[in-house]
Amino acid sequence: MKILVLNGPNLNLLGKREPAIYGRITLQQLEKMLREAFPEVTLEFVQSNHEGELIDQLHRAEAEHFDGVVFNPGGYTHTSVAIRDAVAAISVPVVEVHLSNLHAREPFRQHSLTAAVCEGQIVGLGATGYRLAIQYLIERARQKPKR
Repeated sequence: MKILVLNGPNLNLLGKREPAIYGRITLQQLEKMLREAFPEVTLEFVQSNHEGELIDQLHRAEAEHFDGVVFNPGGYTHTSVAIRDAVAAISVPVVEVHLSNLHAREPFRQHSLTAAVCEGQIVGLGATGYRLAIQYLIERARQKPKR
């Protein structure tokens, strides 16, 4: 099983950027935690501050037959029709994850352009949200009929 964990803008600053909102865990610590939690899964981690790179990674997930994508689009969640369209264009299941609870934040953060084209959305559970998304993708793959 192969899962892409894709993180958008400013997530490279985890642990430093507004820790009261996003927590103290760094991106490197998050990656280590997930690798340890799911040693049987090939996890590939990509973080980019660039919209086009995130779109290219979603396309790559399709082309390289990933079993799923855990995606935190960061601020692009609320602004990027292009990322929304890239998620909609691929057949790979995508789970949107956010460390903070978007629905308890500023009004402009309360709407996700991408959630409607994802399998689901997990918000407000910190790093645990990533674990839950991976667990969901594992269970989904197990339930998929064999050809």
